[in-house]
Amino acid sequence: MFYRTLIRPCLFQQDPEHAHEAALRRAEQAGRSKILRDTCEALFRVEDARLRQELFGLEFSNPVGLAAGFDKNAVGIEFWPAMGFGFVEIGTITPKPQPGNDKPRLFRQPEKLAVINRMGFNNNGAESIARRLHPPYRIPLGVNIGKQKTTPLEKAGEDYATLLKAFAGKADFFVINISSPNTPGLRKLQERDFLDGLLGVVCAVPSASAAPRSAGDSRRYTPVLLKLAPDLTFDQIDDAISLVQKHKLAGVVATNTTIDHPVPPEGGLSGAPLRQRATDCIRHIYRQTHGKLPIIGVGGIFTAADAYEKIQAGASLVEVWTGMIYEGPAIVRNINRGLVHLLERDGFNSVSQAIGTGNHH
Repeated sequence: MFYRTLIRPCLFQQDPEHAHEAALRRAEQAGRSKILRDTCEALFRVEDARLRQELFGLEFSNPVGLAAGFDKNAVGIEFWPAMGFGFVEIGTITPKPQPGNDKPRLFRQPEKLAVINRMGFNNNGAESIARRLHPPYRIPLGVNIGKQKTTPLEKAGEDYATLLKAFAGKADFFVINISSPNTPGLRKLQERDFLDGLLGVVCAVPSASAAPRSAGDSRRYTPVLLKLAPDLTFDQIDDAISLVQKHKLAGVVATNTTIDHPVPPEGGLSGAPLRQRATDCIRHIYRQTHGKLPIIGVGGIFTAADAYEKIQAGASLVEVWTGMIYEGPAIVRNINRGLVHLLERDGFNSVSQAIGTGNHH
């Protein structure tokens, strides 16, 4: 309440990207202070055994994560656990530093509880970001990877392979981003032939696999997930899922931002207008894979009810991004507390029991 009535109006008078950068600087500073971290943790962290689960070999203390694009350069990773997150996804990261698209490139739409961005994978590059990462982390850390703007599509696989190698041993899981609308041509990589080739290259990287390749092969593999666009038809999603299964990826992230909105401004829309479509995609993937493929659900999550809707549709984990901007720092606590009540109400002893239960009607 305090955030919405006092802090948000002040933030919303600033340029969106400027406000975002300032928030990240504060997160970075707070992350360095044990007193601040402990204080935030006491305020925001919800510990409840019912929220815990193990997925692709990782322990998640709760199902709410910070989506990629919020902390592209991993400046706040000391601070996010104190904010109550169960995991965080940094990036999107490209092999070399990249300035991104021309400004302005981030736009709020408060009347729709939405944000439009056309950032264009602005980031410090793999080398600089990898230097910042010192595992083990307090919560699982996902690294979201993308191709350089200048890399031709037929060579995209090499960029993803380079990134998997650069973050080997530093990432708890990887997310392959071929679904951002803000890098020209990138979404073409979701087409069957491109995607088959790309995943073939990715899965040839020794550290990048969801499972050991043979019974005696016990080396530690890093799970790899694929992030899909909400603008794909269900037939296109089915094609992508069949390739995810063929190449034995660990799961999918559904969904990225949508270009299905009245322009201007151009870019990917996130927030409340994306909620239903993202949930529909999750439900479709869950049904098509009979619940066997882990899904991270993202798109329009502001409340516990929104998160629970995604979980009941088939998501094992959820992520927030735009909700942070509109709901403020208490969003994770509020979602986790609310989830505990919803699980209790419906007679579930754990969040994993609730996954996909909205599909039986």
